[in-house]
Amino acid sequence: MHLLTIILLLLLLRPAEPFRRRGPRSGAAERGTGGRVRGRGRAGLMRRQTQECNEYVEAGEKYLDCQDRQLTTVMQDWPKDIHHLLLARNKIQVLRDNMFSQFTRLKSLDLQQNDISMVEVGAFTGLTQLTTLLLQHNGLKTASEEVLLPLPRLTYLRVYDNPWSCHCSLESLVTMLQLPSHRNLGNYAKCAEPQSLRGQKLKKLNVELLCAGDNQVIGRPEGPDRGQPRPPTIKLKPEATSMCHTYMFPKPLLNCSSKDLNNIPSDLPSDIVKMDLSRNNIKHLRPKHFLLSKDLKLLNLSSNSLQSIDTAAFAGLLYLRELDLSNNSLHYFQYGVLEDLYFLRKLSLENNPWICDYNIHYLIYWLKHHPGVLYTGLTCSAPQEFRGWRVEDYVKTYNGECPKDRHTEEVDTGQGGQRGTDNEAQEVMGETAEGPGDHLPQHLKEKTPNKFEIIRLS
Repeated sequence: MHLLTIILLLLLLRPAEPFRRRGPRSGAAERGTGGRVRGRGRAGLMRRQTQECNEYVEAGEKYLDCQDRQLTTVMQDWPKDIHHLLLARNKIQVLRDNMFSQFTRLKSLDLQQNDISMVEVGAFTGLTQLTTLLLQHNGLKTASEEVLLPLPRLTYLRVYDNPWSCHCSLESLVTMLQLPSHRNLGNYAKCAEPQSLRGQKLKKLNVELLCAGDNQVIGRPEGPDRGQPRPPTIKLKPEATSMCHTYMFPKPLLNCSSKDLNNIPSDLPSDIVKMDLSRNNIKHLRPKHFLLSKDLKLLNLSSNSLQSIDTAAFAGLLYLRELDLSNNSLHYFQYGVLEDLYFLRKLSLENNPWICDYNIHYLIYWLKHHPGVLYTGLTCSAPQEFRGWRVEDYVKTYNGECPKDRHTEEVDTGQGGQRGTDNEAQEVMGETAEGPGDHLPQHLKEKTPNKFEIIRLS
């Protein structure tokens, strides 16, 4: 009886246990942010805000990728131990004092392609470890040297493609950028105004002209036909710094894809490791376009309608490892095009109308002597009898069409000409002799051995 009572009690108590387990959690959920769980709710909010950005570790350093997030400022609850902060392509307009002071370990700060028009003097306070600052593609018109004073380790500064107003207020910044020790600060940045200085680089600008222009404005007004003549208008060439976007992390990348380019942009940055020039209208590669890009390891020229490549087009690219020439209009390579690519490891050649004739032999010859290069896409498109063939197979059969005895005769003629002449003479003597002895035709008796070559015309 007692045993039956105990079993009934156990059966009644078991369904109640799940409710007791769920009770505290459901109670916390009902209380929301009130009471003892208030701190826990704040922690959950912090995690959700961080999840909007991508936090990861590469080579032992922490990155926080907050690009393309429509941000207008920096969140104070972001991780403070990060080394690289990526804020490109947001909506930040003003860099306020102490905006980044909590990120004391920061080594790089990417603020390109925002709407930044003003930087307060103390904006970069606390960033004593910062080496790279990217401010290109913004709306900056003026700044002073004091902005950069809190950055003693600054090595790379990008401020190009900003509408710099080259007046007296910019004098201290320009003077600092032109110091010999600051060779990688402010490269490619140019004046947007006044018209007399438009297009001139800040690194090469005569500092005296900055305040001289302001003094001329204060001076007495003169008519349009009087005074100094108006300087000629400078015709600006399309440059990589204005046409393309530069990303420094995780590896320096110049992105010029889908920019409707007809030529390789001039003034390519020298410290770029990857360059994307795909999906443009570049039809011809001229010599020495990439001569200054000596650190380049990956070059993408796919989908460009590329028709011809000059012999020295890749001059200087000694360390290039990957070259993508797929989806173009290439028929063959001129002799010597690939000679500078000593360390190439991957060559993409798909979807090109390769013509299998003698001109294609150089490409196969080069690949044969560089067995470490992985290549794809070498298929004959013309002529019709070789369409669909692998180019390597076509080249192998090129010499196979000639009879072997033809090669043998040519070699014998070149190396043993005198021996062939003696044999020929014996055959002629046998055919023309009328009987035993030396009864030869008169014209053969008088003929010298050197003239037997005339008879060997078969």
